[in-house]
This record gives sequence, structure tokens and C-alpha cells, in this order.
Amino acid sequence: MVEIAKANGNNHELTINVKDGDQSFPQNSLNSSSTNSMNNSTSFFSVPFLQKMIAEVLGTYFVIFAGCAAVTVNLDGDKVVTLPGIAIVWGLVVMVMVYSVGHISGAHFNPAVTIAFATGRRFPWKQVPAYVLCQVAGSTLASGTLRLIFNGHQTQFAGTSPAGSNIQSLVIEFIITFYLMFVISGVATDNRAIGELAGLAVGSTVLLNVMFAGPISGASMNPARSLGPAIVSHHYKGLWIFILGPIAGQ
Repeated sequence: MVEIAKANGNNHELTINVKDGDQSFPQNSLNSSSTNSMNNSTSFFSVPFLQKMIAEVLGTYFVIFAGCAAVTVNLDGDKVVTLPGIAIVWGLVVMVMVYSVGHISGAHFNPAVTIAFATGRRFPWKQVPAYVLCQVAGSTLASGTLRLIFNGHQTQFAGTSPAGSNIQSLVIEFIITFYLMFVISGVATDNRAIGELAGLAVGSTVLLNVMFAGPISGASMNPARSLGPAIVSHHYKGLWIFILGPIAGQ
């Protein structure tokens, strides 16, 4: 979600020096990872690029697995996790993964983050399709794993669905994604920012957004986060909201 690239980073993905997807938080992450990718024109078959792809798949997998597991357990255990608990899980897993792989791939974990950095010329457009594919694959694999683990409760959906009107959820997704990208840009692209705190800043933003937007739209902020569970559960109601909203908000 935040690309920490080399300095460290959503995921957001994430070319922020402290990564959280495509945001390298410290100057190492965001600016290092993205900038190096552009300057070196990494080959799609080179070892460094393959490492980035693996990092995006695994990073997105763990983010979605932990976050959606919290949602599933909450539904399965009579609200035992609670909304604050779910928000904390999402915020912590994003922060942890940004610090874990931000120096490798920029920790985008989020197609909206990848597209945002590419639009801002901090990430090569030619690598966008590969990153997005890896992010969706990681999300789908994580959702499939949860489906197997909780196979006795097929009706429970850990994805995102609008609780109110479609317009309300679309506006919420647009605003919270813009808020997330605003923070990522502030901590990952400005040399004056404290890069080492990028993961904490991005994770905290995710936590805050889930706290107030979760009951309304599910607080996706990430097309991959919504696509994975939807594909596995064949639940596509309002899916366009969680693709259009985050991409427009970035």
C-alpha cells in the first residue's frame, strides 16, 4: 500500500520511503524503490523484478488474510472481535507488511496506489499490469485460504458491500482513499518527512478509516481487497464501487 522502496512504504501499494503498498516512506522506500525501477528499466524476467512480484503477492496475501480473517472470525464468533478490533488488525497488518517488504517492492498491495505512483511518474507504467495482477492474485489466494478454513460457513462474506446507497459508499470510498494517499504522499515523497515512521502513519490511517467507514462501505480503499473475496465467493454486488471509488480517489 505504501511503497517503501529502498528507504522505507499501502499499500496501500505500495514508493513511499516507508512502504504500505506502493509508498516508500523514508526516502529509501518510496523514492528509492520507484525511482530505481524507472531508471533501471527492470526486465520482467530479471531476478530483482521477480523478487518484487513475489513480495507483492505475499504482502497482499498476508494483508488480506489477516484483515479478512478478523472480519470472518467476528461474523463467526458472535462479534467477538468487534469493529475496533477489526480496524486495529487492518492497521497493524498494513504497518507490519510495509516494514517487511517495502524495501523490496515498495509495498503497494493496492492497485490504486500503484496507479497513483505511476500517474505521478514515481513508478514505471510498464510494470503496473504485473503489480496489479500480483496484488489481485495475493488477495484471491488469501480469500480462498479463508474459505477453506471456514468451509462450514459458506454464507459469510468477508468482502465489502455497501450498507447504504451505492452513491454514499462511492463517496466514502473516494474520500478515504484520497485521505490515505494524502498521508502516503506526505510521508513517502517529501524528503523532509521522517521516513522511518511512514509505516506507522499509513497503518494508523487505515485503522482510522476502517473505524468510521467500515460500517458504511466496508472501508476497502483497495480494489484488490474487494476483488479477491468477491471472486472466491461469487459475490459481486456493488463491486464496481470498490474499483471506481479507490482509483478515482487516488
